[in-house]
Order: sequence, then structure tokens, then C-alpha cells
Amino acid sequence: MAPTSGASGATAPKKPKPMSKKNLQHFEKRLMDERKRVLKELGKYDEVFNATDQSSDGDLSSYSFHMADQGTDAMEREKAFLFASQEGRFLWHIDQALRRLYKSPETFGKCHQCGEEIAFDRLDALPHARYCIQCKQREEDAKKH
Repeated sequence: MAPTSGASGATAPKKPKPMSKKNLQHFEKRLMDERKRVLKELGKYDEVFNATDQSSDGDLSSYSFHMADQGTDAMEREKAFLFASQEGRFLWHIDQALRRLYKSPETFGKCHQCGEEIAFDRLDALPHARYCIQCKQREEDAKKH
């Protein structure tokens, strides 16, 4: 007869083992590289937002632009803001993943929904992933309905 634990006779569920130190270092580097890239991109957007109308085309005269030029510049700034806000959200996700990695490395790479290990390939592509592919797919399907 197999050994059991507790009064109910059920065996304790086996705990998944933590990720290897080598893999944790790999994902830390991936996250830091992504973070550096995003910060560099956000720096480029900062230049766009801080450009004045006069300096944006190199013309230092005090005459205003043609209205079409002003409209184009406004549209470009809006587009840059949209991309910057997306990059900002991405940076937040990367920072959250780094916090998880540093705060509890034994649970990094585990799905927040089911607790199973997230596939290495998925984490390598999205090092900030919080869900395994099955749980993420269920979440996406639920949003569609």
C-alpha cells in the first residue's frame, strides 16, 4: 500500500521545482535588455515631445507654420504619445517581472493561474509573461465572448 499523509488518506501534491539559477540569470538578462531598449525608445519620444514648433523643422524665425504643417506636427506628436504610452505600459510589465524575479525567484516562470511552469520558449519570447499559454488562451477566449 502506498504511503499517505493526513487523515483523509490523500497524498500531498508535489511542488514544482524552482527554475535553475542559469535560467533565472538568462531571464534577468533578457528583462534588463528589454528594459534598456524601452528606456532608449522612451528617450526618443521625449525629444519629440520637447521639440518646439520653431525648432522642429530647423526654422528659427518667429513666423508660424502653414496650418497643414501644424496639423501634421500635431498628428506626429499624438502618434509618438501613443507609442510612448504603449512602451510605458510595457516598461511597467518588465519592472513587475523583475520584481517577481528578485522577490521570489522560486516562483518566477510559474503561471499565476494554474501554477504550472511556463514553457521556456514562451518566457524567452515574452520574459514578462505571467501565464502559461493555455491559461492565456482561455483569458483571450473569455474576452472575445
